[in-house]
Amino acid sequence: MNRFDYVITTDTCCDLPKDYLEEKEIEEVSLYYNMNGTIYGNHQEMGIKEFYDRMRGGEMPTTMAANPEELEELFEKYLSVGKSVLHLAFSSELSSSCSNAMVVARDLNEKYTDNKVIVIDTLAASLGQGLMVYKAEELREKGKTIDETAAWLEENKLHFCHQFTVDDLNHLYRGGRVSKLTAVAGTIIQIKPILHVSDEGKLIPIGKARGRKKSLTALVDNMQRTMGSYRDKNDIVFISHGDALEDAEYVANLVKERFGIEKFLIHPVSPTIGAHSGPGTIALFYMGEKR
Repeated sequence: MNRFDYVITTDTCCDLPKDYLEEKEIEEVSLYYNMNGTIYGNHQEMGIKEFYDRMRGGEMPTTMAANPEELEELFEKYLSVGKSVLHLAFSSELSSSCSNAMVVARDLNEKYTDNKVIVIDTLAASLGQGLMVYKAEELREKGKTIDETAAWLEENKLHFCHQFTVDDLNHLYRGGRVSKLTAVAGTIIQIKPILHVSDEGKLIPIGKARGRKKSLTALVDNMQRTMGSYRDKNDIVFISHGDALEDAEYVANLVKERFGIEKFLIHPVSPTIGAHSGPGTIALFYMGEKR
């Protein structure tokens, strides 16, 4: 059982590597997805390469929010042995997973009075959420209490910046993430959109670039624009990708050249997020003055 007096939990939208989660004793709740009539998630998983290849072949997955019963089972496993739970949830503007977790936490907090569940609406997605989990774990390792860690996350969550580009806006439109007009216009003129996650936790188009390399450079340009006083505070940068490792590494090299940052975590976008962003997505995550 976890050596700390509280545990950190999250969901599969954090896109963190399994070995990191296991090493740090962080559990995640699955957000399931349906691909051609088969439900995947938890113990039934599909390889990332196969998932994106099937999307490229025309299959369109659908996704589901975190199951309240599984959230309750996870939280109660720790509450029942005297541990408190700090849960970092996928943005409430992108899924009902966060509200499900809050309802479960409210009910369990009435049942258990000696320990508690705190749910953080990260207002984040993919490795933006993952970076918040990473920072929470650092604070826990430094001896911060659950209340201190939760307070820091609430105070700083709008400093977790997301910059990303997609190959095909229609995936975001299909999932209700962008308007039909935005999707159609971008497709017709073959413009690569630049988007970010707003202060409200929504996916917002903020720019465009003609061509793939220019769109990747634009991510780093936006990083320079928003980092401000956090320039020397970013000891690690996270990059996620929709089966596009070479492009992710290209962005990492741009960041290294421009800012001197040496440490990166590069990892695929999970199917739950990738179902909406599609193959070829590249996302850059860091700490900054503004999103």
